[in-house]
Amino acid sequence: MPRPSFTERALRRAVISAVGVGSYLQLGVRNSFTVSGREHLDGLPDKNVLFVANHQTYFLDVMAIFHAISHGRASPLAGVKSRLNLSFVAAHETMKERGLLPKIFAAGGAVCVKRTWRDGEKEVSRPLESSDLFAIGRALNSGWLITFPQGTTKAGAPGRRGTAHMIEHHKPVVVPVVVSGFREAFDKTGLKARRPGSELKLQFKAPLEFADLSDIDGVLAQVMHAIEQGPEASAKLALG
Repeated sequence: MPRPSFTERALRRAVISAVGVGSYLQLGVRNSFTVSGREHLDGLPDKNVLFVANHQTYFLDVMAIFHAISHGRASPLAGVKSRLNLSFVAAHETMKERGLLPKIFAAGGAVCVKRTWRDGEKEVSRPLESSDLFAIGRALNSGWLITFPQGTTKAGAPGRRGTAHMIEHHKPVVVPVVVSGFREAFDKTGLKARRPGSELKLQFKAPLEFADLSDIDGVLAQVMHAIEQGPEASAKLALG
């Protein structure tokens, strides 16, 4: 992957810094945010690391992970300290069709992919597109990548096989992340507070070891078990 130009790096740093300050207000000022398991980040390679997390809000889950990796807590300097080679997987529909804010997030490091189980309002079942696999591979080859196997913020949603295919194809170090308290504290975007003063938690777990990467259902089940969170825990499999 070509090294980003100085202008591209400066733009990304500015975007991440601005969003970092805004998310700090939600995480560290209006609520309580605690992080555990950061010892599992020690010794990770500088690239080809995939963070797999449960999903509770569109945007704040991502920024919480940025804060947790950068400082181990919510900080207004998270964007300034953040790794520029840290990206996240996002649905093309979410990032391209819902106004200005998603476009700002996209400029901050989104890898936009098409959902494999939905096309607009229509349910489908299709493989991950080769162009999306290429974009994901490019992000992993240059750094760390965050993805949400459920692909939706709906409680109890099953994991999607696209994540397992991603792991089989690129063979990254896979670090599970569990977020909790966000669904109760915010609306589904993570921008509107429902219950200020909530306790928000984020936990990094030890990297996963897979017996057989070609066993797609087994890989997905292991990932989903690792990111189980309270009553929304689900190891159900879904086509796509």
